[in-house]
Formats: sequence, C-alpha cells, structure tokens
Amino acid sequence: MAETQVTSTAAHAVRFPNENADYRRARDGLLSAEIELRRQTERVAALRRALPLGGTPPEDYVFEEAGPNDGATRRVRLSELFGKHSTLVAYSYMYGPQMEKPCPNCTSMLDGLNGQAEHIQQRVGLVVIAKSPIERIRAAARERGWTKLRLLSSAGNTYNQDYRGEDANGSQRPCLNVFTRRDGTVRHFWASEMMLAPSDPGQNPRHVDMIWPLWNVLDCVPEGRGSDWYPQLRYAG
Repeated sequence: MAETQVTSTAAHAVRFPNENADYRRARDGLLSAEIELRRQTERVAALRRALPLGGTPPEDYVFEEAGPNDGATRRVRLSELFGKHSTLVAYSYMYGPQMEKPCPNCTSMLDGLNGQAEHIQQRVGLVVIAKSPIERIRAAARERGWTKLRLLSSAGNTYNQDYRGEDANGSQRPCLNVFTRRDGTVRHFWASEMMLAPSDPGQNPRHVDMIWPLWNVLDCVPEGRGSDWYPQLRYAG
C-alpha cells in the first residue's frame, strides 16, 4: 500500500524534449524511489535529532590554533570552540605527523566544506582537527586556498584516539563528531559511526558522504561514482 501511494504522488505533467514513453515510465519509477529516499532521510534525521545526550568528554581538550590574521599560535579549549552557539561540529582530518601528505579524500571533502563554512557557522560552531603540528596544517590550508575553515591541531592531546579520529595503531581516520553545550556542560551528541560498523559487500561506509559534494554530484550521472576512482591532491593537465 505504501509503495502504491508513493507512485501515485510521484507523477507530474512536466516533460523534457524528445523523451519517449519508456523513458518516462522508468523515470517516474525512479522518482518514486527518490521521494521515498527523501522521506527516509528525514526519518533518519528526526531520529538523530531525538538522540539523548551522550557522555561528557574525558577532559576539556587543549588544541593549538593559528590566528587568522597574524598567524600567531594560541591554545584553545574544547569548551571555548562553541562561540555563540550551543552546538559544535568537529571533523577529524586525516593528516598525522607521520603522513607525508594529507589524505586526498579528506582534502576533497574539505575543499567543499571551506566554501560552505561561513554559512554553517551562522547556525553552529565548526572546526577541523588534525594530529599534525599546527604549522603543517596551516601550510596545507594555504596550498588549498582554505580561508573559512577553523583549523586545530590535536598533537598535544588524546582527542583523536578518544573520538575515533585515530585507530589503536595511530593511523588517522576520518570522523565527524557533534558536541553540544547545555548549562555550561559539554556533551557528545553524535558521531559518524557507520565507519565502525561492518560495511555491505562492495561498499565503503560512506559515513561522511552527507557533507561531501563530490559523491552527491557523481551519483546523478550515468557513470556513477566508479569502482576504482578517488580524488587526488593534484591532477595532470
């Protein structure tokens, strides 16, 4: 019954140049699936918003940050990162001190996030945290032209290990974490935990795809994402 209802509400009268009946039938079927995906996405978002508060951080982590104007390094605590907001979004950037170059996948995602950061920061706090010393992080940011992202070094604390931006062997991992501050107390709210769960055969976790424009665009084209293509830091030509 639910599937029939979705199909009946999906049809519309708009047609594109020279499309035939076979195309329209297939497209209307896909449209029904797209509408159901939208509904499921909102159902999941509602479940996420309804989460009870998680645990308090083990400590008020101290990060290093380079000032946006003079570049002078300063120390800043987790509790100070919220600014005027009650919510903080923190992305763990795979760029550890032993890595010669930052992760191309993370870098691709942050290229897009840099453009949206000013808008996001109207609603919530937003930071990017990497394990490398702050000087290396700032150098990578300058090379990419990032001017809107707030970049922090966790080289002097255990944030990466505690919030799954690093595995037990010290290898860096991408993880998106959300914290909230209520009545002066910081609590963990949500993390992109699909990377911690078993993946379906032939798929990667896609746990941060929701904030990654690249894959959302490629999912719209006939070639799709491709099975063996990933972004690079530089392209020939």
